[in-house]
Amino acid sequence: MTDAVTDLVPLRRALISVSDKTGLVEFARALAARGVELLSTGGTSALLRAEGLSVRDVADVTGFPEMMDGRVKTLHPAVHGGLLALRDNVEHQAAMAEHEIDPIDLLVVNLYPFEATVAKGADYDTCIENIDIGGPAMIRAAAKNHLFVNVVVDVQDYAALLAELDANDDRTSLGFRQRLAQAAYARTAAYDAAVSTWMAAAIGEGAPRRRAFAGTLAQTLRYGENPHQSAAFYTDGSGRAGVATAKQWQGKELSYNNINDTDAAFELVAEFGGDAPACAIIKHANPCGVATGATLLEAYTRAYDCDRTSAFGGIVALNRPLDAATAEEIAKIFTEVVIAPGADAAAMQVFAAKKNLRLLTTEALPDPAAPILTFRQVGGGFLVQGKDNGRIALDDLKVVTKRAPTEAELADMLFAWRVAKHVKSNAIVYVKDGATVGVGAGQMSRVDSTRIAARKAEDMAEALGLAEPLTRGCVAASDAFFPFADGVEVLAAVGATAVIQPGGSMRDAEVIAAADAAGLAMVFTSMRHFRH
Repeated sequence: MTDAVTDLVPLRRALISVSDKTGLVEFARALAARGVELLSTGGTSALLRAEGLSVRDVADVTGFPEMMDGRVKTLHPAVHGGLLALRDNVEHQAAMAEHEIDPIDLLVVNLYPFEATVAKGADYDTCIENIDIGGPAMIRAAAKNHLFVNVVVDVQDYAALLAELDANDDRTSLGFRQRLAQAAYARTAAYDAAVSTWMAAAIGEGAPRRRAFAGTLAQTLRYGENPHQSAAFYTDGSGRAGVATAKQWQGKELSYNNINDTDAAFELVAEFGGDAPACAIIKHANPCGVATGATLLEAYTRAYDCDRTSAFGGIVALNRPLDAATAEEIAKIFTEVVIAPGADAAAMQVFAAKKNLRLLTTEALPDPAAPILTFRQVGGGFLVQGKDNGRIALDDLKVVTKRAPTEAELADMLFAWRVAKHVKSNAIVYVKDGATVGVGAGQMSRVDSTRIAARKAEDMAEALGLAEPLTRGCVAASDAFFPFADGVEVLAAVGATAVIQPGGSMRDAEVIAAADAAGLAMVFTSMRHFRH
């Protein structure tokens, strides 16, 4: 029974059945040293016994051996009665005595590695066999009875439990057990979410009746987008290369906005794979400069020269391991975060003097074509969609003007199209020789985005001491169709020679006619890239 004043309960008997055996032996020894009787199953029991610990098999408690390849071992009244019985209920106590059921005060279970099995690309049958049944059932039973029972589902809680026992003379408090119970229910919920999400994909169910998402806390953030908003960062267990799996080498803790912008930058630079050095500079989730080059240093310099003002305090993403020469150039201005697949020792030494600059490495680039889901909360629900992994090749383009684009224009148009996918709508991107020279983002009118991108190019030309803006002889990309000819007229006025856009407007004929009148080449993609 619980102490009416302190709600402390003693811990005398523990059932341990884990797939992840990290730290298990030391933890079990610490329990045994406190006089706790150990019950266990299968491989866990064998390991503890081999380490010299006294362990009683669950099969001895239930009177039934493990059967059906281990599928049936803990689903028994002797186990669940020991977990669920209310210690202060006379009828429960009588039932336990009648059926010779002993109470279980601690359940330690971590589940079959279903998520890891899926991540490895295992086949359907293998994934099914890695769905744990007995584990979640016991976890839910123990968590429900947290008034008397402790339940541990994470290795990192071993130390916390031992500390709680040390602080309370081998007893645990109700508040502690409640926190364990909450973590336990969150774990089974996340597990079921992983199983249901995998199965929906495996059977081709694109919009299942119920959809669940889950994550594991990676970091409690100082605040959200603004200081008055609370926030936290969770990982989804997919292992996808990116900010969630990156290693931070230096700099202060990432903020909510840092994480959001770093993700945007890395996903954009991944569009260019590893074929040529590429750099993307992001500010407030929008690109302010993207470029390729013969070297990483050249790619960064060309990206920076698109909009030096906006690049200050931005996020730099690279598709190649960072080298010292590029690091020295980046270090010349204030940069919040640099993320790359890697960084050599010389580059890290350069950044060591920049204490506030965060350096993240990922060992790989994310796959921009991966079929993953994204979701966004709205009032009373959330929207779910596949990630925008649409890509366009030369053969997909339809020339709609009298003049066909040159080979160089085609290369720049495909470059601009990749960038436009990552710019907030309405998006206009000017590109010349594999580098952005103007970006217009997030405007309510497409023609305004066209003008803003041109104005930024003019400002940079003045800052760089150029005779004319780099938009002279550039190409342009629009994430969606031009509703009127005015946008194309602006493109022509600032010196663009070719345009890539989805097409599909009621006024396509007028738009094409405007391009022809200005001598522009125009291609349709039949694919748009709205980004809200």
